[in-house]
Parts: sequence; structure tokens; C-alpha cells
Amino acid sequence: MAEVFFSRADYQRIADFLKERLGRIPAVSIILGSGLNPVAEELEKEASIPYREIPGFPVPSVAGHEGCLLTGTISGFPVLVLQGRPHYYEGYSIQEVTLPVKVLQVAGVKVLIITNAAGALNPSFKVGDLMLITDHINLPGMAGLNPLRGPNDEALGPRFVDMVNAYDPRLRSLAQKAAKKAGVELQEGIYIMVAGPSYETPAEVRFLRLIGGDAVGMSTVPEVIAARHGGLRVLGISGISNVIPIQPGEKGPDHQEVLEAGKKIVPKLRALLRYLIPMIYEMGV
Repeated sequence: MAEVFFSRADYQRIADFLKERLGRIPAVSIILGSGLNPVAEELEKEASIPYREIPGFPVPSVAGHEGCLLTGTISGFPVLVLQGRPHYYEGYSIQEVTLPVKVLQVAGVKVLIITNAAGALNPSFKVGDLMLITDHINLPGMAGLNPLRGPNDEALGPRFVDMVNAYDPRLRSLAQKAAKKAGVELQEGIYIMVAGPSYETPAEVRFLRLIGGDAVGMSTVPEVIAARHGGLRVLGISGISNVIPIQPGEKGPDHQEVLEAGKKIVPKLRALLRYLIPMIYEMGV
């Protein structure tokens, strides 16, 4: 099967559809990961569109991903929220996985807050923790699975993208200040992406820890790359959904456990965003 690459015109058609349906596209957008849909309850909702009604938009099939795009305000400031994301392991191409981010770019979004549910590699983390992503290790990307593979449109971003400060240092500083105001502990660490959908073996867990990972998941990194390609400022937050076992014979994770952990993560993330969103706008976007 031939690869399909999207053009600026493809993204523009979807962006124009969203502008027509929503009326406005906020400068700040949030992508919600597995089990984090209820974070959107923090939003004073103005409009919503199911992904299935957006022409060409990938629709997630995994439990815990609502598949709905919302606009409204948090603490009085406009925000666009994506409830759920498509994943490579669902059968989508890596270009389809990142299509929503490029649409947001063309529509005028400037700041992207990306969240996910992740397994803890760092033994000091516990279920329900929030981890501010400081850097990532892109294992699928190192094997060639990069969303920027293929033709490059300079109008969308440069051929070669600097990823040194992929997770915006100033946004990370604001997130820590917001966490203190909210009374939420915010861990920091390195996120490793694996392709999934199988969970990691004990040997793989030892390897991921050895190379410096603090949390592991099956998303986020392609979206971050696509966003940085387009000049968006990115903040990444992992909700720790399970602590990964390392010894054979220990019980491994399951997706229901991930969804249940959301009940601990969601209140913390909502509280954090309540303070963080105004700070981002005050910073200037």
C-alpha cells in the first residue's frame, strides 16, 4: 500500500470547516489522553463537534478516548480541547496520527498542551502522579517512523526540526508555578514512546530504565514533533496510570487499570489547568 502524505490544502480544508462550525479557534489547545476525558468538565463549553463529523479527521477506537472537539473557556480564557487521539497501533499511519495537530497549526493555535496516560518507569512515581515531560526518547522514530518523513512544505515548517527545547522551558516553568498555586505535586521526567499496543516485557522495562526513561507510553511524541515543525509551543504532561513491574510473575498492566487511574489524575490536572491557562495568556501567545 502506497503511503499517503497530506498537503497544506488538506489541512486548510479541515481548518476552514472547524472555523465555520466553531466560530473561533483559541490560541491554546489541549489534547487529552486515555481516561482523561473528564478534564474537559473544567471547560465552560461553547461548542463541540464529534470527530466523526469532521471531514478527514481520524476517529479513535480505543476506550477512554471520547473523540470530540470542544471549545470554551477555562478560568475565563479561551481553549480548544481534543478529547482523545488516534494511535499508530490502531492502524492509522503516522501522518494520520498527527493530522489533527497540523490542522490546529493551520487554524491558528499557538500553544499545545499534550497529555497522556503513562506507565511509571521511575520507581519513585506512584499511580495518580502528574509528570511534566522535560524530554522524550522516540523509539519508533529512531527506527524511521517519523511524521515528517516525505515531502516537506516550507510553508508548514522547516525540513529539519530542532528538538532541543521540544518541551518549552518557559511553559514548564509556568506549569510548576501553577502546580504550587493549585497544591498539586508535579513530577518531572523523560517520556519514552513505544509503538504498542502490547505492554512491555520485564526485559524491555529494564532496558527503558537503563536508557533514562521515567515514564513510557504509546502516543504524544509524533504530535510533539508535528507541533514543533509548525512552530507551536508545547507543554507535555503524563498522568501516571500504573507502576510497571520488572520481575516475571508480577501482575502486568491492563487498559482498565489505566482508565481507573484517570479518577486520581483528572482532579489534579483540572486544578493545574485552572491556574495554568491564565498564566499562558498573560505570558502572551
